[in-house]
Amino acid sequence: MEGLGLYGVFAAMFFTTWLTRGAFLLAGERVRLPAGMQRFLRFAPAAALGALIAPELVGGTGQPLDFFSPRLAAAVAVTLVVLRWRNPWLPFFVGMGVLLALQHLEG
Repeated sequence: MEGLGLYGVFAAMFFTTWLTRGAFLLAGERVRLPAGMQRFLRFAPAAALGALIAPELVGGTGQPLDFFSPRLAAAVAVTLVVLRWRNPWLPFFVGMGVLLALQHLEG
């Protein structure tokens, strides 16, 4: 693809992205999402974070699943801390502590 055709594709991608993302900003308070959609979107950040982390934990990187990996142990520790306490910083410190300690012991 050369010349104007390529610029046309770029322009179409720009306007598609601008329209889908910018429509909510331009509309402001005049447009309200339905309550069901608002409930659904509340879980989007957690789903995105899970999609980023899960492949690293369960071997989605092309390596076999290792039940004794430091990453999986740190994830289990973080999950337990999150379920027990509501502190936003504690899971970070516990997870990094477990991960670094196990990596240090591993070699």
